[in-house]
Amino acid sequence: MTRLRDCIGAALRRHRLGQARTLREVAEAAGVSLTYLSEVERGRKEASSEVLEAVCSALDLVLSELLFEVAEALARAEAGVKVQAVGFLPTRTEPAPAPAPVARVLDFQAYAGRRTA
Repeated sequence: MTRLRDCIGAALRRHRLGQARTLREVAEAAGVSLTYLSEVERGRKEASSEVLEAVCSALDLVLSELLFEVAEALARAEAGVKVQAVGFLPTRTEPAPAPAPVARVLDFQAYAGRRTA
């Protein structure tokens, strides 16, 4: 399953590399540490909305454009992945085995005939 922070980080890195800028340049312009920006780009840290806004500003990118790009990437990633609901048994990929024959345990008619009221 694709995580939101992975998609955000990949989109930020794409835009930064598309502008041929270094992590150091963008981090200084955004007012965040180089290490932190690197971790955000690699999907290791979740950036706050304030940090995202600052990084987008440093990249001359509108935050809503970044979020739309991320939403589209998530939709594409999730379109081919079926996630099972929690608490349900997984669906079988092979046919179910034939039920084993059940032995007759009790002859109810004989039992009912012997019963006294």
